[in-house]
Amino acid sequence: MAATLLGSALTCVSAGYAVAAAMLTRRAAVRPDLPATGGEVRASVLKPLCGAEPRLYDNLATLCRQSVTGYQIVCGVRDPDDPAIAVVRRLQQDFPGTDITLVIDPRVHGSNLKVSNLINLAAQARHDLLVVADSDIAVPPDYLVRVTAPLADPGVGIVTCLYRGRPVGAFWAKLGAQFIDDWFAPSVRIAHAGGSRRFAFGATIALRRDTLTQIGGFASLSDRLADDFWLGELTRQAGLRTVLSDVVVTTDVTETRLAELWTHELRWLRTIRSLNPAGFAFTFITFTWPMLVLGVALSPTPAMLAVALAGLVARCTLAGSLSAAVRSPLRDVLLLAGWGSALAGRQVRWRDRILPVRDPVQDGKVL
Repeated sequence: MAATLLGSALTCVSAGYAVAAAMLTRRAAVRPDLPATGGEVRASVLKPLCGAEPRLYDNLATLCRQSVTGYQIVCGVRDPDDPAIAVVRRLQQDFPGTDITLVIDPRVHGSNLKVSNLINLAAQARHDLLVVADSDIAVPPDYLVRVTAPLADPGVGIVTCLYRGRPVGAFWAKLGAQFIDDWFAPSVRIAHAGGSRRFAFGATIALRRDTLTQIGGFASLSDRLADDFWLGELTRQAGLRTVLSDVVVTTDVTETRLAELWTHELRWLRTIRSLNPAGFAFTFITFTWPMLVLGVALSPTPAMLAVALAGLVARCTLAGSLSAAVRSPLRDVLLLAGWGSALAGRQVRWRDRILPVRDPVQDGKVL
């Protein structure tokens, strides 16, 4: 009896999650009317770079094709021999009408090298609106209009964007993109629909300079692993709101081997666990295929079979294409395995460095 009840509960909850995820994702695909184009947006876009990624020029070029003028792009590297420098120089030549600043500054401010780069970049930012975006992000032409508009409200702390995966490669890259599109983004949409605002994504964070100053500048993040999350969290602690923009940007997924994909996703999952241990413990209900199979195995009734079928249809709809739907069972099984591994372990690999997953800053002190 207990196993049957457990199976029924697991089937209903997992199927309900899949249906809700599919509905919210479909609703988000319908964008509101475009705002008027033209005019100026006085914002500085900060782009910390490290290495010449496969589509770095193409991604940065999307920022140079905005529907407005008046903005500044600030790109920066630490190493004077970084190959990203040549990419930025090419952009400066190809888009002479765009204000592109290149910063080469080796100074290190704390253990987080990305934040060190941001500290160096911020010193060259000329505008009071700041937009921080990862190097592998491509954006639509109305991006700056949309992500900066909510900052006119003084009660808004940050504006952030969800992102979709763009595989740069074959099978494993496509599976990595599904991690973002089929699991991460829907889970954020469900949390957002439930009233949560405890998120901020490196894909885009827009804020006012005075807000950044209020929370102690980028220096307040210099020893934190999840700097994007904490940039939002510190503004929320200051009593300011987080806005999830309707803009969805695109991020490259470049893994070519299972080992690379596993390392990347394990870093994401352990970081999520470190920020919300209790919520992460119940994340297993979002892994639709293995949870529904287990639920029906424990409670093989006609009613539960019908509920599970509805959940699987929703999960396949969420995948967005027939080929992605075929990959979805493997995708969910890998997520379950990654979740189990992420429940333990205190370190992650980020680029070529091993970092502790526990945030080293607690109660204003470095541990």
